[in-house]
Amino acid sequence: MDKNSELMIDGKTITLTHTDKILFPKDGISKQDLIDYYYNISKTMLPYITGRPLMMQRFLQGIDKGGFYQKEAGDYFPEWVDRFPIKKLEGGINNFVIANNTASLVYLAEQDCITPHVWLSTIDHPNNPDLMIFDLDPSDSDFEQIRKAATALKDLLSKLGISSMVKTTGSRGLHVVVRLDKSADFQHSRSFAQRVAEFLAEKDPEHLTVEQRKDKRKGRVFIDTMRNNYGQTAVAPYAIRALPGAPIATPLAWEELKTSRVNPQSFTIRNIFKRLGLKGDPWKKSWQQTNSLAGPSHKLGELNTAA
Repeated sequence: MDKNSELMIDGKTITLTHTDKILFPKDGISKQDLIDYYYNISKTMLPYITGRPLMMQRFLQGIDKGGFYQKEAGDYFPEWVDRFPIKKLEGGINNFVIANNTASLVYLAEQDCITPHVWLSTIDHPNNPDLMIFDLDPSDSDFEQIRKAATALKDLLSKLGISSMVKTTGSRGLHVVVRLDKSADFQHSRSFAQRVAEFLAEKDPEHLTVEQRKDKRKGRVFIDTMRNNYGQTAVAPYAIRALPGAPIATPLAWEELKTSRVNPQSFTIRNIFKRLGLKGDPWKKSWQQTNSLAGPSHKLGELNTAA
């Protein structure tokens, strides 16, 4: 792709501007590199973002100059970029971007959107999440505790009859992700996730906590379930994070957590395609497995009673 040129994708024309602009100064990663990345990753990434309202994290002058979050599709966005209108609590409408194809994903990169964040529900059932996320946030740099927390969470969910997946955030921790069948609303999903987190923290209060205040965590891993609210977002799988090295929020196989070689920023724009070439996408099959919360909620109640 040449800088300051037009790119045609599936019959849609994208004008590329200022593609030599450096977005990651310490790494020399340019806007062209960002565009190339999202173009090349699109087939792998699209199943995880299609049909989801998307929040853009944009950095017009690069990551060292600060960025901003944008929910609303700009008036200047091409008509072929899909939108979905959602009522704001304070009144009015937000026309969220829906990135359903490669052209839309590349267009967002042209708009200096380094990190797309997506809703936990899709536009066909916006009030019923098909994702539940446990955000494991370390209090320090000890990733060993994060790995142990993720494994403990996986084991508990499995005991409840729930299959789960795990991904690096590209920042500091891990996301444990559960696919839902859309039968529960956000209130039910959030309540269930919080009960699971509290159960785990009570079993291992030395290493785990649900305490939101950082000054009360005392070095423990925070099991954050607050993303499981209507309108909240999570970093999309395979999204670039606006951090030195351009780390990627990367889906993992659970077996990968058994080695200390994996950390939240192991995979970057420089090595992610080598990884995919060697291992493929570890979520490709498991993404199709959805879970109901009805039975697991009852089982969790029994575990709490037994405890």
